Amino acid sequence: MVTVPTAGYHAGERAAQARTGETERAEHLGRSIRDTVPAVAASFLAQRQLLVVGAADADGRMWATVLAGEPGFVSVPDERTLSVAALPHPDDPLRDALRGPATQVGTIALEPATRRRMRVNGTAKAQDGGFLLHAEQVFSNCPKYIQKRVPVPATPTAAPGPGRRGRELTTAQRLVIGTADTFFLATADREGQADASHRGGNPGFVESLSPTELRWHEYPGNGAYMTLGNLELNPRAGLAFPVWETGGLLLLTGTARTDWQQRSVTFHLTAVVDLPGALPLRWSEPQYSPANPPLR
Repeated sequence: MVTVPTAGYHAGERAAQARTGETERAEHLGRSIRDTVPAVAASFLAQRQLLVVGAADADGRMWATVLAGEPGFVSVPDERTLSVAALPHPDDPLRDALRGPATQVGTIALEPATRRRMRVNGTAKAQDGGFLLHAEQVFSNCPKYIQKRVPVPATPTAAPGPGRRGRELTTAQRLVIGTADTFFLATADREGQADASHRGGNPGFVESLSPTELRWHEYPGNGAYMTLGNLELNPRAGLAFPVWETGGLLLLTGTARTDWQQRSVTFHLTAVVDLPGALPLRWSEPQYSPANPPLR
């Protein structure tokens, strides 16, 4: 097992940590980052029904997406490998990327019912009906800003609807974003190592400024600044907004810029993919996290 000291963070992460006075805290977190999956983590992963995936497509654009299934669709055949028995919707921009021989991937295994999450980043290669992920970074995150939800009985759409593509948000899509309490964010460093992260807050925490521009405030996190550190070096980013009640996914790609004075991120959209009924699960109404700050 290898842990990652502060020196293991790249230049963008170190710059963000220094800017915010979080270097010492990041060093402490770095000592808990592994390149293997401990037994307790393997058990957690095997029970999950949601896996967030972040990666680049063939054109280098970053996307985030969500995979879902019954417990067991994610498994850990050995301490360095995740096996994922699922692929994205046929019109999802990451479907082809995850069917290739080697793709840099960031993942989050999420349990909304208990507000637990675990990140596993590494290199994915295709296998029948899914992919194998060779683990390079394994660590848990705190439960902040996760809204509590549980799966509810439902009859999902027999065949997911076709994806709808565009270059700007429709009025309906802006409404989805403006009322969202959760989204997922994919970024990568200069070398292309991908990372996926969670963002949560009370509805309205993401502002739709125009059909091509969003903004959200960055709430205090674990101090590592992996996402904002990536954006210091590589502005490409992908966002995924799950529609919990219907199983839909709204996927965006573009570039993001951090305003350190305001502690906010502005995202400029270049493409959107709307995937109705992409996920086989439906979820309850949320219990909002007590950590969510009031809207500004």
